[in-house]
Amino acid sequence: MTSIEKVELIRTIADEMKAEEIETLDVRSKTSVADYFVVCTAQNDRQVSAIADKVDEKFRALKERSLRSEGDGTGWVLQDYGDVVLHVMREEQRQFYDLETLWKNMQPNPDLI
Repeated sequence: MTSIEKVELIRTIADEMKAEEIETLDVRSKTSVADYFVVCTAQNDRQVSAIADKVDEKFRALKERSLRSEGDGTGWVLQDYGDVVLHVMREEQRQFYDLETLWKNMQPNPDLI
C-alpha cells in the first residue's frame, strides 16, 4: 500500500467517523520520520478512541499494522503506519500543539532534498 493510499484511507475513515478539520501535512522534505501526517479533531476522548480504533481495524483487515500507537485516553492518539502518521486530537490539544503551523513553518532539511 502506497503512502498516498494510506492517507486517502485514513482521511475517508476519519470523515466517516465525523472527525473535523482533517488535514494532510506533507513532511517529506522536513523529516525522515514519515512522508505524511494526517491530523484531525474529535469532540471528546471517546470519539478520539473510536476514530483511532476504526482506522486500526481497517488497516488490520488489509494486513497493514501500525508500528506503534500512543496516547489512548489522553485526548491525542498517534498511530504510526511507517510512512504515514495519524494524529487524532481533541480541539484543546490541537490548538495547544498546533502541529500544522509547526510543520508548515519548518524549513526543509537539506539532507532530505
